[in-house]
Amino acid sequence: MKIAIASSNPHKIREIRDILSGLPVEVIPASELGVDMSLVKETGDTLEENAILKAKFLYERTGLPSLADDTGLFVDALDGEPGVRTARYAGEEADSRDNIEKLLRNLRGKDNRRAHFRTIVAFVDEEGKVHLFEGRVDGEITVEPVGDKGFGYDPIFYYPPAGKTFARMEDEEKNRVSHRYRALEKFRKFLWERLTSSTGTEL
Repeated sequence: MKIAIASSNPHKIREIRDILSGLPVEVIPASELGVDMSLVKETGDTLEENAILKAKFLYERTGLPSLADDTGLFVDALDGEPGVRTARYAGEEADSRDNIEKLLRNLRGKDNRRAHFRTIVAFVDEEGKVHLFEGRVDGEITVEPVGDKGFGYDPIFYYPPAGKTFARMEDEEKNRVSHRYRALEKFRKFLWERLTSSTGTEL
């Protein structure tokens, strides 16, 4: 099975390929299929809506089963901000540093640093039906960036079970506990069961 991926992020593509390794699937980024995902306007009010928008956009242009995700960081003391605007928190042209600086600025003086990442993976199958998978990880926001690995908000997201921020974790360590990993693991189980039932054999 060929699966189109609504992303050109090398970290994300590698993570998806790693998680789906061992299954008879070929993961193909949208860019290799000639689809420009920047044309999709993420106008949804929820992660679910945005993930579905991207997956359907890719499916309609390729005819292939398509996978997309949307992730949000939800901070308790900020009433769930940045939420669905996580990637654009400091503005449409903002980068990760801008977003981090704005978040830390808005949290100054606040004792409650609890937060969670949530990922929704949307899969449009070969018949055009949508399937959703959720992953969540809870942690805290640090007072300053710590670590130089990962991307996005990783330098300020402290994961208590590991005793460090995501940005101080190696990819393999982070991928075992991340929100995206947890959503993709559910997708992997779904796909494994579907492929097994269709072939009638063990994979």
